[in-house]
Amino acid sequence: MLALKIGFVDRPNGRKIHKAPIPLSGGVAIYAGAVLTCAIFVQHAALFRAIATGGALLVAIGLVDDAFKSKGKDFPVWPRLILYTLVSYIPCAFGIAIQGVSSPSFSSMILFSEGWSILFTMLWVFALINMMNFIDGVDGLASGISVISALTLFVASLVGHQETTALAALAIAGSCLAFLTYNFHPARIFMGDAGATFLGYMLAVIAMDGTLKGATFLSLLVPLLALGVPILDTAIVFARRLIKGKGLHHADNLHTHHSLMKWGLSQVQTVSFLYLIAAVFALMSVVVLLLLRSG
Repeated sequence: MLALKIGFVDRPNGRKIHKAPIPLSGGVAIYAGAVLTCAIFVQHAALFRAIATGGALLVAIGLVDDAFKSKGKDFPVWPRLILYTLVSYIPCAFGIAIQGVSSPSFSSMILFSEGWSILFTMLWVFALINMMNFIDGVDGLASGISVISALTLFVASLVGHQETTALAALAIAGSCLAFLTYNFHPARIFMGDAGATFLGYMLAVIAMDGTLKGATFLSLLVPLLALGVPILDTAIVFARRLIKGKGLHHADNLHTHHSLMKWGLSQVQTVSFLYLIAAVFALMSVVVLLLLRSG
């Protein structure tokens, strides 16, 4: 494999679980598979352009970050955070944004001003970019969770009569499922930061286009539950880092998958358990959808 020949690999260290160098080029394959599928089947031009443009920027800086890792170095955090912030605005530029929520009485809609709409959209996208990157620490975890989340958003989009958004969700689910055949333990390839950040971005955009544009308080639960595992893991990790007085952006072994393995679970058992949690969140999301339809 080319990645092995040129040394574009994730090398083991004290924080990593794997014991041998693993190619880091999987993110390019995930991006190519998802974007090419969307180019063929997704007729919503703004959605496709938002996915392709933001995704390309994330894959590009992700590959730079992964190249640093392959040399045993750390890429500075600030260039990444600046680019993640810029990418978080891209959906707004294409008209995909969180526009408002229903009032507590459900009798009217609270529409956000343009500034607040942009702010909430950017916070959502920025958060998901990082959350998906955080959970990419065990073979098959990020790709498998993305499949479950994407399929849940597929159902939500269909219920909301957002057919093109549903097709985009299927595109990312299919790309991740194909990648998972090489990424499940023992992994032969990793997605790297390039793949994980792209997955977080695409899922965030799909969730907005499918359910978050103008959401009721109840329907807000649909994307939150669909993406429950990365959201919950991030909340737990940030709480632990604050308690220990660590910086929120510093890499460590405080993630849920690290804790499960410290308790004695194998990689396969850890991933399977978190898949189960994601499936429970997905079922809860479907229940909320059924309640919305019956209401």
